[in-house]
Amino acid sequence: MIEVSAELARVNSAMTLTGAKALFEEGARLIAGPVTAFDLAAVTEVDSSGLAIVFGWLREAQRLGKTLRIVNLPQNLSSLAQVYGVSDLLPAS
Repeated sequence: MIEVSAELARVNSAMTLTGAKALFEEGARLIAGPVTAFDLAAVTEVDSSGLAIVFGWLREAQRLGKTLRIVNLPQNLSSLAQVYGVSDLLPAS
């Protein structure tokens, strides 16, 4: 689901309700290590659970005193964030 290269984690799966818990937990473990950015370019499918995963990762990073970047945010995830009025909360770069 996630491939890691140095401080970058590449998500290459769906970010949907079906795998949300496992994806969040995998990402949280990586944040506790060296990961400081998630690349979402290879995300295959997104629903509102994708936003919950991203915000969960951001909370985990904050809890650990780390800064987390989200890169290559998929357009459909960005659109969902706009619909829910939370796009300004995403640290997309």
